[in-house]
Amino acid sequence: MEKITEKLLLEKGSPKATKLEKIKALNLSKLTLKLEDLPVPLLSRLSSLERWDLSGNRLEEFPRRLELPALRHLDLSDNQMEDVTSLEALSGLEELKLEDNLYITVSDNHKLMVLLPKLRMYNGKDVTSSANHLRFVYSANLQTRIIAVWEKHFSLPDPVTAEKLSALRKDFVIAASQQVRFGPSSVSDFTKWRVEIMAKEYLISLTEPKKEPEIQDSPEPKETQVVPVTSTKRKQLPSERISLTPRKKLRHSDLPESPAESSPRKANRKVQMLTESSISVRMSPRKKNQPPPNLTPVRGATTPSRGAKVQPIREEEVEVIKQKKKKEELQKEDVMSSFKSCGNTQPVSLKPLHVLQCHSKQDSREDFSTQLWACAFEPQSETGSGGRLVATCGGDSLCVIDCETGMVMKKYKVSGEEFFSLAWSTVLMTRGGGRSSAQPCNVLAAGGKRGLVKLIHPRNNVAFGEFRASRKSLSVLCFNHRQGNFLFTGSYDNKIVMWDIGGLDSQYNYKVIQLLVLEVSSPPLHLCLPPSSPSSQLLTACEDGLYFYKTQLETKSSNKSRSKEMEITFPVYKKEDKDHDYHTVDGLSFLTDDIVASKNFLHSSIYLWSLSRTTAQRPDKKSLSVSAVVLMELQWTSTEVPYLALNTCPGRGYIVCGDDKGRLWTYHITNLQKNNFQSGKPIQPTQVLDWPSPMRKGLGGVEGPSINSVAMDPELQYLVALSDKNMVIVWKRAENLRKC
Repeated sequence: MEKITEKLLLEKGSPKATKLEKIKALNLSKLTLKLEDLPVPLLSRLSSLERWDLSGNRLEEFPRRLELPALRHLDLSDNQMEDVTSLEALSGLEELKLEDNLYITVSDNHKLMVLLPKLRMYNGKDVTSSANHLRFVYSANLQTRIIAVWEKHFSLPDPVTAEKLSALRKDFVIAASQQVRFGPSSVSDFTKWRVEIMAKEYLISLTEPKKEPEIQDSPEPKETQVVPVTSTKRKQLPSERISLTPRKKLRHSDLPESPAESSPRKANRKVQMLTESSISVRMSPRKKNQPPPNLTPVRGATTPSRGAKVQPIREEEVEVIKQKKKKEELQKEDVMSSFKSCGNTQPVSLKPLHVLQCHSKQDSREDFSTQLWACAFEPQSETGSGGRLVATCGGDSLCVIDCETGMVMKKYKVSGEEFFSLAWSTVLMTRGGGRSSAQPCNVLAAGGKRGLVKLIHPRNNVAFGEFRASRKSLSVLCFNHRQGNFLFTGSYDNKIVMWDIGGLDSQYNYKVIQLLVLEVSSPPLHLCLPPSSPSSQLLTACEDGLYFYKTQLETKSSNKSRSKEMEITFPVYKKEDKDHDYHTVDGLSFLTDDIVASKNFLHSSIYLWSLSRTTAQRPDKKSLSVSAVVLMELQWTSTEVPYLALNTCPGRGYIVCGDDKGRLWTYHITNLQKNNFQSGKPIQPTQVLDWPSPMRKGLGGVEGPSINSVAMDPELQYLVALSDKNMVIVWKRAENLRKC
């Protein structure tokens, strides 16, 4: 990298001149420049600069004190930009490029529309209409809500002093940012940032009446260096050091009467509905032997009253009815045929075997605040114990547990980390002597709030590496089951990245390469690769919907960034209103090569739908949306607690999903298709497994917590459930109690 000097600027600028003040265009692209490499006093002399190319550098933000009054076009593509508020001084900017900046979010895009009052072209698209909507309509809605908060809870002190005004400003801004809710959850960071600024401005307008509020006249108030609020989808738990020693003996545990900390993923989700109601749902005590909650009634056709006058049916109407019945029969046969690949298996009986507290801080028996988020069984290969070993993560640790014995075989702890997701894969390890000597080995990848992927080889008890996948928290990880070196990571910067982690040599050397970046509009919660086409297609369940992507790598194309192919919508979307947003898909898993099981937040049913028939439809030209071809609907619990993930066991034809009371709802699809199948009506679960209510000496039974995640081995010998109150529950299949 060359040092930025007056001579260099004159060489890179045009037209050719002897003074910086004469330069109108400047190209400083691909110089690996960082923020500290841009001398503000020298660059400030570019008073006539209209076009500036800074693409292909390493800038994380723009120099905040740099004012360039003539600048109209700025190219910051292919950098590492994180903070767009640093561009606020460029008030005359009309065109901006920020493509290939991995850490720019939807909220950041919205901030730019407000920060730059003259911006009309963004990443090559005309944004005039959307920018004006944010500057005026959106701001006016926020202003109305801010004023309502003031009038309801606040008033000016008498007398007005600097000390009292400072305290009032702080309290009012906090109250406004917490209470004002508007717009979709994907831009909650922008809304909170905007509300904080506007609340301060509104208070200034009350104390200085002569000064008109700038909302209607200016896109952004001139507050001094307002720091944007980071949108954290998962509440960060305080990190404490815990022992590295694996617990060889694990005991049944209990919950205290006091509520545990709220789930990190649940803290900011659906604030309007969950700030009060979710607490009441979680803390309602469950009576002993309480049956499952009342099932949500199904909306069906109304039955005519007995006194109603029956109209005679014409012949043509009879024919229509016959055709309708025939269509329904064909549809029913079509649905049945879709489930043939589930196999002819029998329902199983499961009994609780172990309740573990292996993620406790300081190995404390009193820790019921650590939330457990993800679990997965080891692939059956190198150890020969596949199907018995399960990996779990939560807090700052990962555990590998033997389901039969309840022993924690391995435990890994990373201080300051909070793990949210993990995934197993099988890669090749060379032993020396060429590729022919390579042997498969099972590795474990895990990630969380630090944005780092940790790579572990549990068999040899080696944490052999890590790499940064994002500057924001990682929400989900997923390996390609056919190409075990391909890893997908989803993060809270609204990105899904495909990586090649390669193989390993005997010294655990490896190389990570970024292959593909997928753009999403909100944080991804689940990633699923279709079993029959894992290298070309991807389903991602997000905060604001379910999306389908093509992931086939193209050797000729240098473009690594892709947008969605289509959005898959569900029937429940038609029931949405101001209090119910069903777009969050918080459960997703394949039951067969084609049938997908998915769950929408706030919806008391699980959808089973066909991927091939859904994607075969022609998507809407504007929204790229297609309607899911629903084959069956399964009755589930009614709850306002989000992120209770479902899972499937294709080999046994099972779907399992936990609820907010510690119960497991199980569905044996082979059994369901033979019995009581009625098109259009949700089907009842095969069995609801009650919370085992482990006993704690002197304190009685434990109340059921929320079940965040479940996993089953391929033969359903074991089922593992993770709670949000630091408990791993292992269920075992009871052969002698199998149902007929």
